Amino acid sequence: MELVMLLQPVLMGNPIARFVGRISICSNSLEAVARSLGPENLLLKGATLKNTKKIYGVAVYTGMETKMALNYQGKSQKRSAVEKSINLFLVVYLFILLTKAAVCTILKYVWQSTSYNDEPWYNQKTQKERDTLKVLKVFTDFLSFMVLFNFIIPVSMYVTVEMQKFLGSFFISWDKDFYDEEINEGALVNTSDLNEELGQVDYVFTDKTGTLTENSMEFIECCIDGHKYKGVTQETDGLPQTDGPLTYFDKADKNREELFLRALCLCHTVEIKTNDAVDGATELAEVTYVSSSPDEIALVKGAKKYGFTFLGIQNGHMRVENQRKEIEEYKLLHTLNFDSVRRRMSVIVKTQAGDILLFCKGADSAVFPRVQNHDIESTKAHVERNAMPGALDSLHTIAVQSALPLPEPKDGYRTLCVAFKEIAPDDYERIDRQLIEAKMVLQDREEKMEKVFDDIETNMNLIGATAVEDKLQDQAAETIEALHAAGLKVWVLTGDKMETAKSTCYACRLFQTSTELLELTTKTIKESERKEDRLHELLIEYRKKLLHEFPKSTKSLKKAWTEQQEYGLIIDGSTLSLILNSGQDSGSNNYKSIFIQICMKCTAVLCCRMAPLQKAQIVRMVKNLKGSPITLSIGDGANDVSMILESHVGIGIKGKEGRQASRNSDYSLPKFKHLKKLLLAHGHLYYVRIAHLVQYFFYKNLCFILPQFLYQFFCGFSQQPLYDAAYLTMYNICFTSLPILAYSLLEQHINIDTLTSDPHLYMKISGNAMLQWSPFLYWTFLAAFEGIVFFFGTYFLFQTLSLEETAKVYGNWTFGTIVFTVLVFTVTLKLALDTRFWTWINHFVIWGSLAFYVFFSFFWGGIIWPFLKQQRMYFVFAQMLSSVSTWLAIVLLIFISLFPEILLIVLKNVRRRSTRRNLSCKKASDSLSARPSVRPLLLRTFSDESNIL
Repeated sequence: MELVMLLQPVLMGNPIARFVGRISICSNSLEAVARSLGPENLLLKGATLKNTKKIYGVAVYTGMETKMALNYQGKSQKRSAVEKSINLFLVVYLFILLTKAAVCTILKYVWQSTSYNDEPWYNQKTQKERDTLKVLKVFTDFLSFMVLFNFIIPVSMYVTVEMQKFLGSFFISWDKDFYDEEINEGALVNTSDLNEELGQVDYVFTDKTGTLTENSMEFIECCIDGHKYKGVTQETDGLPQTDGPLTYFDKADKNREELFLRALCLCHTVEIKTNDAVDGATELAEVTYVSSSPDEIALVKGAKKYGFTFLGIQNGHMRVENQRKEIEEYKLLHTLNFDSVRRRMSVIVKTQAGDILLFCKGADSAVFPRVQNHDIESTKAHVERNAMPGALDSLHTIAVQSALPLPEPKDGYRTLCVAFKEIAPDDYERIDRQLIEAKMVLQDREEKMEKVFDDIETNMNLIGATAVEDKLQDQAAETIEALHAAGLKVWVLTGDKMETAKSTCYACRLFQTSTELLELTTKTIKESERKEDRLHELLIEYRKKLLHEFPKSTKSLKKAWTEQQEYGLIIDGSTLSLILNSGQDSGSNNYKSIFIQICMKCTAVLCCRMAPLQKAQIVRMVKNLKGSPITLSIGDGANDVSMILESHVGIGIKGKEGRQASRNSDYSLPKFKHLKKLLLAHGHLYYVRIAHLVQYFFYKNLCFILPQFLYQFFCGFSQQPLYDAAYLTMYNICFTSLPILAYSLLEQHINIDTLTSDPHLYMKISGNAMLQWSPFLYWTFLAAFEGIVFFFGTYFLFQTLSLEETAKVYGNWTFGTIVFTVLVFTVTLKLALDTRFWTWINHFVIWGSLAFYVFFSFFWGGIIWPFLKQQRMYFVFAQMLSSVSTWLAIVLLIFISLFPEILLIVLKNVRRRSTRRNLSCKKASDSLSARPSVRPLLLRTFSDESNIL
């Protein structure tokens, strides 16, 4: 039989989850049959064929119309704080360059104002030079000085910085501590431009499910008509097992039990994957459940514990084995898929007896308004009890007032409500017709289907609810504590309900038992006609409380967190919408500013019931705060991509919700716990290394050019170079490039274990501390001092024209070579003094660079090169070193140049020893009166020995 298929796809733009099309199948004898096409029919690049022998496909989008091409939008250029500082310093050095060129140009014509200096007898001008316009001569001289001094601009620094970033990023990928055996993967670096930004993070925005938690669901208990049933089954188990016997609390009616369990077996998108028996074994083949949502697998396995087993779909019929080992078949008529707006899903099935049933499961906020009111109360109490253990807040209040031990918060559960309704045959015909019509529409299909779904999912009967637990990730609590101790503010942005997210925050120690929580939720605002008025009252009240606790005179909020009462803020999506999308009246215009003030004073913020767009709005709001704090977002799912792209640094977790977050992130980690070492160790070292690299490049280039500038005062501003052209070229390329590159890759001024165990050290470099104006001016004045020493030290040496017993007189190239030799040795030994972590590579490049300079100088001046018109450096270096006075001058000038650094190191060592003695005495006295701390491992005092900044 010949088949002809006519495909009508609609170009829906870039959303990957949206696809609308229609296919018409024509045969020789039958009329055309139209079928709707949706996202479930679209295979994206990289899709793998499973549980299907073969398929027929056709390419619907190609070229620039593919989803991938349409989804590619140039990511906002993420520039680190270091790059911004480099640009500012570059402007300063560009100003110095222009100033030097202008000064030399002016002074040249002042010098030439006398006729003897302008046209000496031995250097008469030509007639053409006399006729040249003076303005043109001034401009030409200015450009000549610009070319002469242009080496002050560290162009090679940009190349070295890029090399340092690229090579340094491999240390993250090679770190064995980031390797996860479960997924057999380690960390992944998608961009190397932000390595140093990891050491400057101020705010951390994290998802909850799959990031703080394992996204490994466990079926804990269920409620049927208010009666509790408890038993545990893990989603990740290969073979199901329970933690102890199943427990029943005052069982419900048998028919209602079976109806509830059938709903769990039917209302899902789980598929069956059967592993064939090995070597003809007679045992039953192992059955594995596969689904895009681990919640559904946990629920299906939970139903199996109570005797109802889902056996898969055959020929459009869902097969279920009941408690009596009977096989029940239900024809799957329609599936009303889950989406983030509806927050529920439904299926319409037909029983063997011909009854048509609708089963629905979803969030309580999405199901309760659609069921009959008399069914709600008992199940609602069960849902609230599971979402947040009852009486926790009241117990906390009583404990504080009575000075009793604080209660330990329990873990909250993810709850889903289950409902059903019977559909009459006449009603089903209408529903079926509406669904088919909506599916066949090519324009606004989603909106029309959503309207049909809303009409169908009404007047349902509530059966019960389920409670599923999402385990906390290993060391998630310790990581949160370390980040908090490092001065970082951690915000949790999640789509879960407040009670579940709140209990998770207690479990991961984002909220301490002593933390006072400020709530801005629909419960605190209440369902009043003027929600804005109540919101404004709460905002004003919270701001007064926080301003009283943290007055403006407090210099460092980071230090104040550990000394005063800690506050946490909880806000939900609807309240956030009121704040961010406030009306035009004057009373609501300042909502956002007050909200920002409150957030800045809180140590932790929990945002629940967040849509993906709201997550990005929160990150954008913090990014635009005064001072432009550095933000980091971490998540594992597609709903976290927006905030990952919005933040300065985006980190994706290689979790169970796909790799969308990982692919769109700057860095990808297997687990949340790896964030601790990534920031506190790698981020700290990356920043210190590149900050020192930047300052060192500006320093050594100023040392290089300042003697050239001073030399113009002694050569009549004739643009005569002080150094040979080979030295000018090789200085940044060969003589001084490798030592600083090795330093910027290998330096560990503090041991990695110390950085990880003492988070307070992270505060030492926060706020771009090493690239502020104070250290920049220190390096600049140090370079100016050393440049003056290089030039005038050699100048005074040349006061005696004869430096040899043979009475040979040295010339300007010998003078420049001595200055250059002192320069190369001084800037290289300066880097050696700054190095704290020596490896054979450091030794090789530092001493090797000095040896190469000496070898090159002998080689360059020891041969008559045929391609050079002028052999001005011939035998200069060898003849220079034959003088004992020159040797003494070089050693003396190097010592004088480095003396301030040596003196500073000695003073630091003396201070460090005295500080160490004082700390040891203090620790001995404190140990006698020590009291328990909230964070005993993280708030210990750190030694000044580890602070090298």
